[in-house]
Amino acid sequence: MTDQGVALRTEKRQVPGEFDRVAHRYDRLAALNPGYGDHLRASAGRLGAPADGSLLDLCCGTGISTLALRREYPHARITGMDASAEMLAVARDKEELAGIEFVHGNAMDPSELPGGYDGILMAYGIRNMPDADRCLAGVLDLLRPGGSICFHEYSVADSAWSRAVWNGVSMSVIIPLGFFTSPRSRIYRYLRRSVLDFDGVQEFEGRLSRAGFVDVRTEPTSGWQRGILHSFVARRPS
Repeated sequence: MTDQGVALRTEKRQVPGEFDRVAHRYDRLAALNPGYGDHLRASAGRLGAPADGSLLDLCCGTGISTLALRREYPHARITGMDASAEMLAVARDKEELAGIEFVHGNAMDPSELPGGYDGILMAYGIRNMPDADRCLAGVLDLLRPGGSICFHEYSVADSAWSRAVWNGVSMSVIIPLGFFTSPRSRIYRYLRRSVLDFDGVQEFEGRLSRAGFVDVRTEPTSGWQRGILHSFVARRPS
């Protein structure tokens, strides 16, 4: 691994602490992203989970993705898990998420969860894992046989145009606004680099297949994030 790769992996281990710093201002910045909630709900729907199933929102953050699951599956049993205690505190305070269990834990070692989930949504999480393959192995075990998963994630490595758009938006919008709302945090600079470093679409699909997932497919999002943000959908073999 290169020195740059080692440095980025170290940063990934610091991500929960950085999110603790920005937790109470995170939703304010997310709200400025056109289509943020709609894209999450689209990914939640692409799970194709049973209406009354048991669902997990892994790396749930402040609960925006959890709300997408609740709206798409109002009769499901939903659990949210995140490594940032402050992000979870924000999620627990939201009236629209009342009754949902939120667990403080690490997606790199989710063995404390009971498993047997019909569906898992992991939004903006897999690229933050210091060891993506180890994480995928643990996540696969959390699904019941035939259960589905959707990774709602950025991927720009396959397209020079997508990389250019991402860089432009990051440098002109995300990082300046992040500095304005959270001047002490480095999380938004890290966000730009982590997306550029993450797998291309085909590479991540291959990673999912090697981890044991089947029926792997990728669905696009709309708006300016088309070609940048994707729904990677797969399931555990029956």
